[in-house]
Amino acid sequence: MDPILIVVAVALAVFVFFQFRSSRKRAKETAARQAAILPGAEIMTNYGLYGTILSIDDDTNVALIETTPGTVLKIHRQTILKVVEDETPDVVADEPTAQLNQDSAIVSGEPEFGERVEPEEKKPARKPTKKTGE
Repeated sequence: MDPILIVVAVALAVFVFFQFRSSRKRAKETAARQAAILPGAEIMTNYGLYGTILSIDDDTNVALIETTPGTVLKIHRQTILKVVEDETPDVVADEPTAQLNQDSAIVSGEPEFGERVEPEEKKPARKPTKKTGE
């Protein structure tokens, strides 16, 4: 057998293996996401709309969501992007989070990081143009 043919066959087998593996992983993630979409869940849609699911009709793939109190929207179920989880930071406000290094403090009068400084250049005076033909 030709060694080049063997290398191409092995590369093709590796490519097919990784394609099946990634598609299986995406299918698991999608199933987990769809299982979390239940009435009462806070969600975000594909177009950035936040709301709470009131009901889902699996036959017609329609979901009713409440965006603000009294405002109910009828959307397609596939436009629900994700379930929004309430993330609270674990930072305690009483404790300082960082210490300022006094040795490398910015000297006053110097521009801050990212500040645009335009050089002050004096433009040379224009020389008068000579008119020919007069």
